[in-house]
Amino acid sequence: MNILGDEELEETMKETLKKLQEMSAGVDDKEDHSTDEKIFESLGLDLEELKKMQEQNFSDIDNKIEISFRNTSNFEDPKYNHKDDSGFDIRANIEDDIILSSLDRELIPTGLFFKIHEDYELQIRPRSGLAAKHGITVLNTPGTVDSNYRGEIKIILVNLSKEEYTIKRGDRIAQGVICYALKERWSRLKKVKKLTSTTRNSGGFGSTGKN
Repeated sequence: MNILGDEELEETMKETLKKLQEMSAGVDDKEDHSTDEKIFESLGLDLEELKKMQEQNFSDIDNKIEISFRNTSNFEDPKYNHKDDSGFDIRANIEDDIILSSLDRELIPTGLFFKIHEDYELQIRPRSGLAAKHGITVLNTPGTVDSNYRGEIKIILVNLSKEEYTIKRGDRIAQGVICYALKERWSRLKKVKKLTSTTRNSGGFGSTGKN
């Protein structure tokens, strides 16, 4: 497949834009507009071919946000297990077992240190399996790790079940999720005397009913 040079591509785009403008000028607002496929077809353009060109031209561009970390434990590095996973597992970096009795809480070290992008935060969330099967959850869920924090990530676990639970070395105890955070750079807290009204207003805590 041949890829157009910069000058040739620019000329092609100009000609395409000109044709689109001519077509738009001749369309009556009362008439149905042609679909994108028909428009491109009438211009002699192949949508699938254009998509392939776009993928090839931009496949080498890395636009991912980089999150740096140090792993001082002997366990594998945190990673996304699947392409569309939101979070990655975090393990307990402990030498001896920790027994959590009912309603006990414990601060668990992980050996992980993160440098978060300044527009984001790292949220610490429970693992669904631990919560559903054993009643083990993150006490301050979601825990927030600010972008300017450089210390070790430690997880506050609590046992909400009626039975003891043992945390072993290397257990997956939580998951980390990188989330965008609207910080002071882009937001401002503004004090006012009155807020605008809505159909809900102050209704809360089950005001919409159960069914």
